[in-house]
Amino acid sequence: MATLEELGLAVAPRDRPLTYPGAWPADSGLLHGDRMLPLERLVYDDRVPVLAIGSNACPGQLRHKMTEFGIDSPLPMVRARVTGIDVGVSAHVSRFGYVSASPVRSPRALRELFVIWLDARQLDVIDASEGVPLPRGNFHRAWVPAPDVLIALPDGSVLPGAYVYVNRHGVLHNGARAPRRHPGQHALLSELLVRSASLREWFGGTPEEFCARARACPELCARGTRLFAERNWVTGSGLEPYADGRP
Repeated sequence: MATLEELGLAVAPRDRPLTYPGAWPADSGLLHGDRMLPLERLVYDDRVPVLAIGSNACPGQLRHKMTEFGIDSPLPMVRARVTGIDVGVSAHVSRFGYVSASPVRSPRALRELFVIWLDARQLDVIDASEGVPLPRGNFHRAWVPAPDVLIALPDGSVLPGAYVYVNRHGVLHNGARAPRRHPGQHALLSELLVRSASLREWFGGTPEEFCARARACPELCARGTRLFAERNWVTGSGLEPYADGRP
């Protein structure tokens, strides 16, 4: 029953954006307050499975989101082998100072990701944090079924599907119109600043300056988001057709 601090999982990227997506657990566990506990099972039929792509797999970030709304109920996190989804780059600048990860359809990709099992109140919190209820939020919550995406749990069982948060702005491409992988926050911001004089003018010349200026000014974040689209750096995630689907 180690604490998040003892496990090195306590830092929330909301507070330290260059750490995005934050530290992930080494294995499955039950997040309860500031502790990670052993799991009793891998599937929770009374909860909703959400495939965590970025900081939603970081216990420090999840704890921050839940305590902000006074929620302290346990949250199961199950490490899974996922085929068909890769970790791309959201085509928007977050008000928390980073450029977040976003799922992309990639039939050949095999990734180790976390399924977080959310009760109704927890799901409302995560939806709100992704902007889902807002007309102009950054993400849609989309149900992606098997076999389009295969989510294999540690016991070898496969889920019938899971929700993912699909970015409504699209994702950044790799120069050949295919979604690019998220390389980590410091590397990504360094690359974007080298690529664009406008970004350097607006956000400064270093990742540290970028994060500080973005956190201080939502209008600047919106300007950076528009630049991604205006420079034709954006493509679809391949998951858009699922955005209105339900299990």
